[in-house]
Amino acid sequence: MTARFITFEGIDGSGKSTQSKRLAAVLKAQGTDVILTREPGGSPGAEEIRRLLVEGDPDRWSPETEILLFTAARRDHLEKTILPALEAGKTVICDRFADSTRVYQGTARGDLRQTVDQLHDLMIAREPDLTFIIDMDPEIALARGLARASGEDRFEDLGLAFQKDLRAGFQTLAAQAPERCHLIDGNHGPDAVAEQVRTVLNAAL
Repeated sequence: MTARFITFEGIDGSGKSTQSKRLAAVLKAQGTDVILTREPGGSPGAEEIRRLLVEGDPDRWSPETEILLFTAARRDHLEKTILPALEAGKTVICDRFADSTRVYQGTARGDLRQTVDQLHDLMIAREPDLTFIIDMDPEIALARGLARASGEDRFEDLGLAFQKDLRAGFQTLAAQAPERCHLIDGNHGPDAVAEQVRTVLNAAL
């Protein structure tokens, strides 16, 4: 498998983290050199910023400040982890990337998509080769996310209406970039969802 940059997106509790881990395991078993990473985070500096973003009161930051923090974390992640891995011929699988900022801060948290895109073009200028958007019922996903009690539930604490806005935003994003983004029905068990992911991946390859 040629080195590729693959991302998983979706609302909180949609199962994207599980599916990113499963795909990484499958590809590794097939002999592919894979780096599994996440956002916000994925490098020491970005992990420091992660705590600022996913912990604490939902009103801790304005959407504009969040955009700057996410972009700073993403830039460090890109420099320290993603680009070096791709340049070494490795496949990178990332749990969230710029599409999350486009939807969370650019759409659901405010009408800031243009700001997100401008900053992305200036500071990141990289898109994934393939993106899986795990789409599922927001009410079920939210209950699942809150049940984890991970302490990283700042965005879950914004409530069900916010999760519904996120789902609509991801669906719109998939329609805007159909050559890259693929909606995966997450309203099934992990095995069935993983099979959908593999089918799309095989077709893309």
